[in-house]
Amino acid sequence: MRGTVIHAPGDVRLETLPDPEIVTATDAIVRIVATCVCGSDLWPYRGANEIAGPQPIGHEYVGVVEEVGSDVTGVRPGQFVIGSFVASDNTCPHCRFGYQTSCQHREFVNGCQSEYVRIPLADGTLVATPGEPDKSLIPSLLALSDVMGTGWFAAVAAEVQPGGTVVVVGDGAVGLSGVLAAKELGAERIIAMSRHETRQELARTFGATDIVAERGKEGVARVLELTGGVGADSVLECVGTQDAMVQAQRSARPGGNVGFVGVPHGVDIPGDKLFYSHVGLRGGLAPVRRFLPDLIDRVFTGSMDPGKVFDLALPLDQVADGYRAMDTRRAIKTLLQP
Repeated sequence: MRGTVIHAPGDVRLETLPDPEIVTATDAIVRIVATCVCGSDLWPYRGANEIAGPQPIGHEYVGVVEEVGSDVTGVRPGQFVIGSFVASDNTCPHCRFGYQTSCQHREFVNGCQSEYVRIPLADGTLVATPGEPDKSLIPSLLALSDVMGTGWFAAVAAEVQPGGTVVVVGDGAVGLSGVLAAKELGAERIIAMSRHETRQELARTFGATDIVAERGKEGVARVLELTGGVGADSVLECVGTQDAMVQAQRSARPGGNVGFVGVPHGVDIPGDKLFYSHVGLRGGLAPVRRFLPDLIDRVFTGSMDPGKVFDLALPLDQVADGYRAMDTRRAIKTLLQP
């Protein structure tokens, strides 16, 4: 099969790789219908994460089940499925509490920017859609496998409530998905922090009521001005840098909550400042599997269209172009079709 391999920062190639095979009785082989480049894929691409030799890359996927192991009963060949970027059994205590990305038997899914992929723990990881989806739904269903599920978790972790005021820090695909999640969960005011016109437009389409272009102290001051000096009930931190985390904490009111889902790079949270702020923090690796049934239903019923985050679609053999477009911010998110 053809699959994407990252060799070094800035060096992504489509290569011929061995076809995946069933390794354990709980595996499934999925033929990829659509995959994409994630913002977190840019960390190694930009050299922020070490690359220990050539390795497959990609963790977002939708596709059709081709083969299942002998112990798999939840999905069958021919079904269209979506899964999380972390494989989970969905039965251990952590899974039952809704934190499947902390499953006691978790495995990270990788190599999805390819034609086929092996999914471990298929029964607990994959969710079948209600029938074969129309092609027009593919981008939105693909978004559920990570960015929409992660944005949704940010909103849930920040305890977004109907009628509440929400700030979203970050205007990448996850941040924009967080705006949509806050809208779906009933927030009355949604302040999106963005400097980029096209992303501001999409944020408004997804439900943002206000746009703040300022950052740092100026950005916090603008949020306080918009909220009458109070701050937001809920803040979604969707970047993962120190500046983003500080901005998120300072934008929340005392008693408010920050949901952080940006993969941390150099983030330091001083305990004394957190203690006196009365701001709650919850976040981490998004348990996307928890939300998939609900999110799939919302897409199929037309309640939401998260696929709008994909502003560039390319064939898989142009994957290197897709990475370059996102690296230079010419694209919010690149969809790839094998």
